[in-house]
Amino acid sequence: MRTWGPLTAVCLGTFMLLLDVTIVVVALPDMAGALDASLSDLQWVMDGYALALAALLLGAGAAADVLGRRRVHVAGVVLFAAASLLCGLASGPGVLVAARVVQGVGAAAMLATTLPLLGSVYQGRRRSVALGVWGAVSGAAAAVGPVLGGLLTDGPGWRWIFYVNLPVSVAAVWLTLRAVPESKGAAGRRIDWAGTALFAGAAGAVTFGAVRAGENGWGDGGALASFGLAAASLACFVVVELRAADPLLDPRLFLRPAFAGVMLGALAFSGAAFGLMPYTSIWLQTLLGMSPVRGGAVFLWLSLASFVVAAAGGRLLHGVPARFTVGGGLLLIGAGHFCLAFLDSGSTASALVPGLLLVGLGTGLVAPGIAGAALAAVPPEQSGMAGGAVNAFRQLGYALAIDVFGTVLTSRMADELPREAAHTLAGGGAGALRGGFPEQALRSAFASGLNATAVVAGVLGVTAGLLVLALVRPARARARAVTDSAAATLTEERPARASG
Repeated sequence: MRTWGPLTAVCLGTFMLLLDVTIVVVALPDMAGALDASLSDLQWVMDGYALALAALLLGAGAAADVLGRRRVHVAGVVLFAAASLLCGLASGPGVLVAARVVQGVGAAAMLATTLPLLGSVYQGRRRSVALGVWGAVSGAAAAVGPVLGGLLTDGPGWRWIFYVNLPVSVAAVWLTLRAVPESKGAAGRRIDWAGTALFAGAAGAVTFGAVRAGENGWGDGGALASFGLAAASLACFVVVELRAADPLLDPRLFLRPAFAGVMLGALAFSGAAFGLMPYTSIWLQTLLGMSPVRGGAVFLWLSLASFVVAAAGGRLLHGVPARFTVGGGLLLIGAGHFCLAFLDSGSTASALVPGLLLVGLGTGLVAPGIAGAALAAVPPEQSGMAGGAVNAFRQLGYALAIDVFGTVLTSRMADELPREAAHTLAGGGAGALRGGFPEQALRSAFASGLNATAVVAGVLGVTAGLLVLALVRPARARARAVTDSAAATLTEERPARASG
């Protein structure tokens, strides 16, 4: 228990929270039918979770340093489990979205404390082994999400993608209380409540604006007001953080080209790699008539390629600068999406295979190295801040990409179908199919929308890759040192006061 108990407890929580990012993808058509959900409802089902996770991750880490990491972690698991139960019992899209947001709050508390808890228990070689196992579990969660979601949706029903969290949560709480000791950050550290609120407000406002723009157009007054509120909140966040004794994220770090490049890469990474999956899943099930299991299995090409590259890359690419692995991986993700942009009314799932393989190869290069690249770009005493920021930016990028891609998809489909039918079909509903439109026209319109969205995702990946290659140029000696010890450094105690 002393050796594997803490690691098992932390990995159970990590597996659950990362699984819930992707497990809902293949269940979206069934959710739409059961809850009479619109496209914007489905976007918020995905966004609510990712947004809460991204917006509160930095604040949860700071709170855990003060209140106790095990205490915050256990509270996060309990909240996550309660929200999962509410998700499964949801009678309408509003309740489901609200429960997903609460799930994200719990997930933020869990993810923010995983590495610090491991760092407080394991030292030396045992720490390296523990972090390696944790990394493998994190990758496995993303890989099995669509497949497990398909099995549960096709079997007992989509509600069980949430119910399955309940027994795992009970085991995680029991193991954490029994095997993981309490730990805190440096004495005297204060929680940056103002920074937490402003960052969450900015992230929420920009996401709401993107969803509103997808429904009513980018000139909509509500969307513009949301974007204005997001800009104002972000400006206030910068001012507050510059004056804070213990900032969540020191804005002066963005004056370092390497750090700015890594954050741009993190913001683009999850969105470019996974933001198209929900709409592809709807196409596979609604238009091609695939079951949730078969639809989820299509994404195994991406998952397996990512797993193989990530596993082999740790040995074969050791010592290769992060700018090449992260930047090159983003370029591959972009190229993969360009390969996906050639669908037509007669396309089948096999047309996705080359593009998904390329996206998987790129993901396998980016995912293991992007945190180390962030740590290499900052002084050692700010490693905790950099590690939290890169995870927050990844989740925020995913939430925003879902909204932007949904807007592109429906806008392109509306060129061939009435706008209402386009929104219904893109949301996984069968209303358009019942509306008298020929199946060939529906398949053609959706394929055209997916093509346009894939091009946008490709441009995002390639642009981010080029920026990373141009900006991320750490000193050679420091880059080698961080490559060897980045994960271990991330688990060290947070400083009492971050330097500028």
